[in-house]
Amino acid sequence: MHEDVPVTRISHGAAPGSKRPGLRAFLTLLLGAGMVCATALAGSRPAKQAAGAQAKAAAPAASDYVGSDVCAACHQSVVDGFANNPHTKMMLMHGDKGITCENCHGPGKAHAEAGGDVSKIFDPAKATPAQVNAMCLKCHAQTHPNFLRSPHDKAGLSCISCHSIHDSKTAEYLLKTPQPQLCYQCHGDIKAKFNMPFHHPVNEGVVQCTDCHDVHGTFQNANLRNTADQNMICTKCHTDVRGPFVYEHPPVKADGCLACHSPHGSENARMLNMPSINTLCNQCHSPVAGDTVHGMGAGSAELAPCTSCHTYIHGSNINAAFLR
Repeated sequence: MHEDVPVTRISHGAAPGSKRPGLRAFLTLLLGAGMVCATALAGSRPAKQAAGAQAKAAAPAASDYVGSDVCAACHQSVVDGFANNPHTKMMLMHGDKGITCENCHGPGKAHAEAGGDVSKIFDPAKATPAQVNAMCLKCHAQTHPNFLRSPHDKAGLSCISCHSIHDSKTAEYLLKTPQPQLCYQCHGDIKAKFNMPFHHPVNEGVVQCTDCHDVHGTFQNANLRNTADQNMICTKCHTDVRGPFVYEHPPVKADGCLACHSPHGSENARMLNMPSINTLCNQCHSPVAGDTVHGMGAGSAELAPCTSCHTYIHGSNINAAFLR
C-alpha cells in the first residue's frame, strides 16, 4: 500500500527545488523595467535643461535694442506719423522705457549696424501670416483669444490683411479701409445681398459688419458674436420682438431669427426667406384639411396671410395662438 505524498510540479526548464519560477521571472522583469525607466528619466532632465538653455540663449538681450531715436534717423517720416497711433502707449511702458518700434520689429542693433540690412530686422510685410499673427498676439492674445480658431486665420489671413499700423484709413482700429468696403474685398457674395430691395442699412453706414460678427473669432458659425441668447444679436436693435413672452413661438427659440429671415438682405419684405408668408409658415404648419379656418374655401389661409390673424408671431403675452 502506497502512502500519498505531495507532488511538486516542475515547469519545463526550471531547476529542481524551484517551486515558484513564474514569480521569480516576474520580479526580474519588474526590476529591469524599473532600471530602464530610471535611466530614461535621468536622461530626460539634461535634455530639458539643454532645451531651456537654448531658448534663453535665443531670446534677444537688452543690448540688442537701440531705441526709437535710432530708428528715427532713417525712418523719420514713419516716426512723425506715429504720434497719434495707439501703439505709442508702448513707449510709456516700464517707466517710460518702452521701445515702440522694436516691440513689433524686433531688436534693431544688427539692422542699424549693417547699414539698414533688411534681412536683420522683422518686416511684417515680408513675413508669413503665422509669423505676423504670433507677433501681434504677443500683446493682443487676451483681447482676441479665439483668433487662431477663426475662419480668417484658417484662410491664411494675417492681422495686416485688415489693419495697417503706419498708414491706416480709420482713426479707430487702424483699418486699411473703412467698413464695409474692407469686408467686401473678400465677401463679395454678401455685398450683393446688401443691394437687395430689403436689407440692413450697412451700405448706408447705420449698421456695421462688426455689430453682428466678431471678426477675430468666436465659438459660433460665421464668427457671430457670442451672447447668452443668440437672438440678442438681432433683438438688441429689434427690441419689440425681444421678449420674454408668456407664450413663445418655438422656432424663435429653437432655430432663431434666421429660420424666417435673411440677415443681410432679401428681395422679400421684412427680409423673409420666402415671398409668401403662408408658404414660410407651412414649412412647419401644413394645412389642416377640413378645417373651415385653415382648410380650403372662403377665409382660408390660401386667401389671406397667416399674420393677418396671428399678428404676434414672435411671441405673445395674451394668447397661445399669437392672436391679436
